[in-house]
Amino acid sequence: MIDERAQLGENVQIGQFVVIEADVYIGNDVEIDHHCVIKEGTIIEDGVKIKSFSLLGNSPVKNKKMARKPREDLQPLVIERDVVIGSHVTLYKGTTICEGALIADHVSVREQTKIGKQSIIGRHAMVEPDTFIGERVTIQTGTYVTGGTTIEDNAFLGPCCAMSNDKYMASGRGHHKGPVIREGAKIGHHASLLPRVEIGKGAVVGAGAVVTKDVLPDTTVVGNPAKPLITKK
Repeated sequence: MIDERAQLGENVQIGQFVVIEADVYIGNDVEIDHHCVIKEGTIIEDGVKIKSFSLLGNSPVKNKKMARKPREDLQPLVIERDVVIGSHVTLYKGTTICEGALIADHVSVREQTKIGKQSIIGRHAMVEPDTFIGERVTIQTGTYVTGGTTIEDNAFLGPCCAMSNDKYMASGRGHHKGPVIREGAKIGHHASLLPRVEIGKGAVVGAGAVVTKDVLPDTTVVGNPAKPLITKK
């Protein structure tokens, strides 16, 4: 079903059972596979490819218990040119996916998030609200990016990394703030980052490390709690 108020460019390929709601803009040479839903107002630029069963422009839900209720005045989802979106992906309103990014299968990207040019979000990753991801960032399979996180250009996060933004664990105290991962830093698989920690430019966090304090630039840390790696001469 395509709403008559949607605007489609030239050479748009649309599969079976696709829903395109009112005021959606779709550029030229876009490919939309079977069973996708494009919610009202979503903007999709030229050359975007969307695989089956993806939901784009979703609105967040809430209940009384939530400490951080989502905003209701979110801007439309924007997907810039030449982005590739896998199957069973959910992208929320108020988010921008920049040119040439790859969003793999079964990824969820929440509202008020920006994913920079040529970045890769791996399969089954979860990106929570109010997050900034720079250019040419790689986030591998199964990683959890908590709300309020900053990840600068050329950073690398290995499979199944996790992070948190609530020091007091749902007590209602304090301000929710995720880690800051500076340019070119590398996070090993299954590493855990606590709220507000800063991983310095070019730093390396070893596999399975638990980071409780800031990591200086160009420093390698390992262990639980993570400490600088000291090599014997």
